[in-house]
Amino acid sequence: MLPVDLRDWLPTDHIVHFILDSVETLNLQRFVVNVRGTGSEQYPPAMMLPLLIYCYATGRFSSREIEAATYGDVAVRYICGGDLHPDHDTICAFRRQNRAVFEECFVKVLAYAGQTKVLKKVGGISVDGTKIAANASKHAAVSYDHATRMIEQLELEVRALTAKAEEADNKPLEDGLSVPEEIARRQARKAKLEEAKRVIEARFAEKQQRAEAETPSRRKRKTQAVPEKDQFNFTDPESRIMKTADGFQQAWNAQTAVDTEGSMLIVGKCVTEHPNDKQELVPTVQTVDPSVRHVSHVLTDSGFYSEEAVTEVEKDGGPTVYAAMERQSHHRTVEDLEKKPEPAAPPADAPVDEKMRHRLRTKAGRALYALRKQTVEPVFGIIKEVMAFRRFMLRGKAKVSLEWTLVTLAYNFRRLHRLIKGEKRPRIGWTCACAG
Repeated sequence: MLPVDLRDWLPTDHIVHFILDSVETLNLQRFVVNVRGTGSEQYPPAMMLPLLIYCYATGRFSSREIEAATYGDVAVRYICGGDLHPDHDTICAFRRQNRAVFEECFVKVLAYAGQTKVLKKVGGISVDGTKIAANASKHAAVSYDHATRMIEQLELEVRALTAKAEEADNKPLEDGLSVPEEIARRQARKAKLEEAKRVIEARFAEKQQRAEAETPSRRKRKTQAVPEKDQFNFTDPESRIMKTADGFQQAWNAQTAVDTEGSMLIVGKCVTEHPNDKQELVPTVQTVDPSVRHVSHVLTDSGFYSEEAVTEVEKDGGPTVYAAMERQSHHRTVEDLEKKPEPAAPPADAPVDEKMRHRLRTKAGRALYALRKQTVEPVFGIIKEVMAFRRFMLRGKAKVSLEWTLVTLAYNFRRLHRLIKGEKRPRIGWTCACAG
């Protein structure tokens, strides 16, 4: 006749216990919640934070999905005390307003992993990026050519409507329509298209400047026209058209730096709007907090390689970069299987690309580089297939970066729980920097 204890319905090694135990030790004073007196219900950060982490870890990213889970998922009801049900607006506001503290929590989870010897203080990282669809409709995009033609058409229509308004015996419009409103509607549409053209032109100019900076010795190109197919999306203007495994999509380029010393934890992350990775090696490496990982070497593929990026990462005693100079086949030929002598080292003043090729030909370099596809690629597989995160729910770079922080934080909780599963759940002995 007594009420059911939800703990009896969950295994003792369930990840929800690990998440709750972790959050319980945090000082959550800096988390923003709705102010008393607003008429909204109060939900403590000690409930909201594990609610977000657990739902993200189990593939629920929409605030409406999370709200629904507070009614139908036993583990979620356990987090919420059984009878609390924050609505989707509350969940969305809590997520949006606490980006800085989520970043702190990301670092503190890694600090705990270091304390438990799961994450080594010194070691390598594998850097890679993956395209994730933006929350933007393809039908809300316009190409540079179409915008140009539509502006010309709208100008003609505005002139025609203006002339019609000045005629004494003009034919009336359909019921409910008026000339001034139709002119205003076309002028507003024209202003949006002109803004789209300006943005596309600015992006193209920036792209040209980057291309020239990457190859300064190349003969200067003639001034080029903006490609007619370059697009602007009205739903999420900061996202870009990117080539993905499913064709060209409106997307974001999500970057990660993954530990290569056995834990496969994500130790650094960021989001960029650049369709390729040429500019992303340095900023991604810089996202790794030195308090949790002293990076000894960086593994990455040919898409990240540039002489400038490698030089920047390695300067002042920085980590050694192992970057493929060209695409490498996964197939190993008979020649690849044969034992080879160590290649002669290049001279100290040799070009960066020559030194890089030598590194990857050495036995140690080949062994290290083999870790790249064994670490970062499975992480993306887990995020996309197991956690089912294939599309951002938020829009704009700042909000998308917040969402990627939550996704990678949830992934790290999943991974850390798996690494220590079977052991007695520890009381996490770290204090969040948000204590103030």
